[in-house]
Amino acid sequence: MIRLHVPDTLAAGAPVSPSPEQSRYLIAVMRLAIGSEVLLFNGRDGEWRATVVEATKRGCRLTVGSIVRPMAHGPDLDLVVALVKRGPLETIVEKAVELGVRRIRLVQTRRTNADRANVGRLQAIAVEAAEQTGRLDMPEVLVPEKLDRLLDSWTSERRLMFCDEAGGVPPALTALNAADGGPWAVLIGPEGGFDPTEGERLRALPFVTPVSLGPRILRADTAAMAALTVWQAAKGDWLTAS
Repeated sequence: MIRLHVPDTLAAGAPVSPSPEQSRYLIAVMRLAIGSEVLLFNGRDGEWRATVVEATKRGCRLTVGSIVRPMAHGPDLDLVVALVKRGPLETIVEKAVELGVRRIRLVQTRRTNADRANVGRLQAIAVEAAEQTGRLDMPEVLVPEKLDRLLDSWTSERRLMFCDEAGGVPPALTALNAADGGPWAVLIGPEGGFDPTEGERLRALPFVTPVSLGPRILRADTAAMAALTVWQAAKGDWLTAS
C-alpha cells in the first residue's frame, strides 16, 4: 500500500490534504480513485489508514480511518558527516535513514571539499526514504556547522564513534561490544580524512570512541553505511527485531 509522510495531526475522522506533489503522485501516477486507501504517518501519531474522498486534477483529499501501528521510535543514533559532493551526500542521507538514524548532522572540517548543502533537498530525500522503509519516526537533517563548534557544544552523555583512519584503534565491532549503551553518534570524515589536529582533539575527548573500519580506504558514503551497519549490529534495534 502507498505510504506518505504528512504534517497533519492524525486521528480517526481527521481530514488530510496532501501537498500538490503528493496529490499528483496519488492521482496521476498511481491512478488512485475515490475509495482507494493509503497509509499515513507524521512522525508523531503512529501510522494510520486513510481513504481518498476527493480526487480531481487540482488535488485530492483524504479522511483518516483507523490506526495501523502506534508510535514508536528507533535507536537514539545520530550520523555526523562531513560535507562531501552532492551525489555521495544524497546517498549517505538516503542510506542513513534506511539504517535507522534519528538525526543527520552535517559538519564542515578543515579538509571539507564542499562548502554548502541543499538541506531542503536532503530532507526531502530523508522523507522519501522513511516512507519506503516503514519508519514511524521522521529523521531530521540539520544545517551544516563547523566541527569545532559542534564538539564545543557536545553533550557528554552521547558517545561519539570516531571512524579513525590513522590506525592503532580497535575494530568497530570490538569497541562497540565493549562500550555502554545509551545515545550514540557516528562521525564520518571528509574525502582525504581528518586534519591531524582534528584527529588529535577527537582522540582526547572523553566521550569519543575511536574505531577502525578495516584496512582499506573507504569513500565517505561507503564508510557511513559500513559504520552504521556495524553500530546497528552491536547496539541497535536490529538486536530486537523479529
